[in-house]
Formats: sequence, structure tokens, C-alpha cells
Amino acid sequence: MHIRRNPLIRTAAAVTVALGLTAGVTACASDDNDSSTITIGSTEADKSQWKVFKEKASEAGLDVEVQGFTDYNTPNRALEDGSLDVNQFQHIQFLAQSNVESGSDLKVLGSTEIFPMGIYSKDAKTVEDIEKAGEVVIPNDNTNGGRAIFVLEKAGLVTLKSDDVVAPTPADIDTAKSKVKVKAVDASQTAVAYNDGAVAAINNNFMVAADVTPDDAIIKDDPDDPAAAPYINVWAARADDIDNEDYLKLVELFHDPDVQKAVQEDTSGSAVEVDKSQDELNQILEDTEEQFREQGTGE
Repeated sequence: MHIRRNPLIRTAAAVTVALGLTAGVTACASDDNDSSTITIGSTEADKSQWKVFKEKASEAGLDVEVQGFTDYNTPNRALEDGSLDVNQFQHIQFLAQSNVESGSDLKVLGSTEIFPMGIYSKDAKTVEDIEKAGEVVIPNDNTNGGRAIFVLEKAGLVTLKSDDVVAPTPADIDTAKSKVKVKAVDASQTAVAYNDGAVAAINNNFMVAADVTPDDAIIKDDPDDPAAAPYINVWAARADDIDNEDYLKLVELFHDPDVQKAVQEDTSGSAVEVDKSQDELNQILEDTEEQFREQGTGE
């Protein structure tokens, strides 16, 4: 029987989350770390939110160390092999794909925020203007690029060859039936393209470089839409640790008003706080993993 994809996954494809992937690691957890120290992996360890967070953790009697990474693949491997206690850098869809491809069973500890994915232009102001422009620059990674394609699809600007795709790429677009073409570039270059006059999908990591905010987007996905649930950024932990009281305290502390104020400052106001139950988040993770398996990702 053919089963149509769960609409939770179909509409809008982190770091967060999301950045172009680069190689290399800034730091790894040290074997000399005191066992009482909680090591947290992040791709944005230099952000002011972590300074405020560490102060709150200290007040709560927790000793935390934030380890910085410069790519999106290593933090999950480090969590899996025990070099980290938890990590916080990715959204549910990225975690799901990582689990399926690596055979891991990392789980969601708690939620942080979600970021709208928007389409921006210095000249275009409407969907019709985007159509006249004829081309949209999108990130070339599956996470952000796929989400941008879904935003364009929802606006009627592109048509996909199939409904059965979790993270579409330009190859999944039916160009004959679409109103615009897409050009995939490194995520960091979308801001450059925008500044050069192109219509571009820009994720939160590069909004500052483009000098835009979510309010400037011509079109964007709705972070409150259930279809955007896989793009909730999360804390991740090993399956055996999701009931660890100290780790759960980290999630609670992240929602402290002072930490959230720092998050807004770090993200130019683009972060939308999300506070969902662990059970709900892990159900979204499980559903997303199943869709990746059905599509054949990781086989």
C-alpha cells in the first residue's frame, strides 16, 4: 500500500540549526575532564548565550563545559562514543538522518528553539516578483536547501517530482512545471548572493551577514505550523541518559529568561522559543527516522 508522507515532514524542510558543512573540529572533550563536569557539544560555543547559560548552571550547582565544533557531523559521533555528555546544535530532522545513516540511537533530551526559513531580496517584494526574477539561490546542504525548496513549493514557485521526499534537492524539482529555477551554493554564500542582488534563501546563521531579519522575508515557513516540527532545535543525549536529572536541568536552564534574552541577541531576534515535552519530541524523531528509512536514506 502506498502511504502518503506524514504532513509533519512534508511542508518545511537547526541549526539550527542550519550552516554549510565544513570539516574539522575545534575541540573535543578531554579524557582528563572531571567526571562531575557535564560536557556539552555545540557548533556555536562562542555565542554569548553560553556564557549566561554557564552562569545559570553554576548557580544551580552544575559544572558544565561547552566544547566547540566547526562541523555538523562530529558532535553526534562524539556523543555516541562518550566524548560528550550531551550536544545542542541540531534540529530533529538532522538528528533523525544522522541516526539512520550511522545506525545510532541518540534521543532528544529537550527542545530549544526553531528558526523560520525565509526567502529574501533587495528588489523583489512579492511572490510574483520572485517569479519574474526567475531564480532563487538556496543553500546546497540537504537540511537547509531542502527546507528552502519546501518554502518555494508552498508558495507555488516550484513543483516536486514526487511527494515522497523528506529532504528534497534540486534534482527532485520538476523544472518544466516550476516557475523559478534554483541555484544551490554553500550556505555562507547565500548572504553574498543576496547582497549582490539575487533572490536568496538565507538561514539564521547568515542573517547578520545579509543584514536582514525574519520580518524582511518575502515568504517564509511558519514555525508554529505542525509541519515545521522536525525543524525544532534540540538537546540530544544517548538513549540511556534521557532521564538523567542533571541533563534535564540543562534543558530547564536554557529556558531561563536571561538565557533566552541572550539567545535573541545572538540570533538577531530570529529564534522562536519552543518548550515541548520530551515524549512528543522523541515521537517526532521516531516518525522522521521512519520516513528516512522508507526513502532509503542510509541504506
